[in-house]
Amino acid sequence: MENHENEPSGRKSRGRPRDWNDKTAQNTIKSLDRAMAVFEYLSETQGEPLSVIASETDQSPATVYRILVTLEGRGLVEFDAGEQIWRIGARAFVIGARFLRQTSLVERARPILRRLMEATGETANLGAEKNGAVLFLSQVETHASIRAFFPPGTLSPMHSSGIGKVLLAQMDEERLSRFFSREELTAFTEHSITEEAALRQNLERIRARGFSFDNEEKNIGMRCIAAPVFDANEEAIAGVSVSGPTSRITLEDVERLSVAVTSAARDLTKAIGGTA
Repeated sequence: MENHENEPSGRKSRGRPRDWNDKTAQNTIKSLDRAMAVFEYLSETQGEPLSVIASETDQSPATVYRILVTLEGRGLVEFDAGEQIWRIGARAFVIGARFLRQTSLVERARPILRRLMEATGETANLGAEKNGAVLFLSQVETHASIRAFFPPGTLSPMHSSGIGKVLLAQMDEERLSRFFSREELTAFTEHSITEEAALRQNLERIRARGFSFDNEEKNIGMRCIAAPVFDANEEAIAGVSVSGPTSRITLEDVERLSVAVTSAARDLTKAIGGTA
């Protein structure tokens, strides 16, 4: 995504007017805003009658009816004459599917990872599960001299990785049982979790608090905090993390850093059209 905030004054922005950053009422289309309120409301329901839609969107039935008829002409909403209700239309799915086809997880993650690195001062990572391991997809390195380094393509065991554990914590029992039946919980350091019962207990804490903590479980002297990223089906498809040396990520820093990490994961979830 291009950043035009610091463009030279003589350069014209393509695709948007000079008053782009002016979000005052004079630059909004009220009728369109009202229509979008109706459209968004219907997208969250299984179908409602006109009177309910008008009440829930705080608009008059006459206004809402005109909006619905207009949206119906575009295929964005449909009217069920039998039940006398309006619902979201098939065209809305087509448009949404186009967005998803254009959405790249890695591409959407880059600016979010950069902001996370700048906010925490630590290396920010993006990873996903691949055949029982964590596959690192992207990384924005810290400027500090001592740093974690997981170049794209690096594989890491899930049980000793912040991202790996946060993804395990989101698995249902069937998938989790398959993981334990296939994977060996290897001890990499004295802090590695090598017993299934202990790891399951750790995963329960991760689910409860919304982030994971790798406390020197893969490499002595390195810690990692991770949070899950969800797709449109509410499934955890990736994890965002920050990692760095214990000298900078102390135990007292975990709560503070977890706020930044979980916020970045939510931002990425939203950016790809996901739902947590």
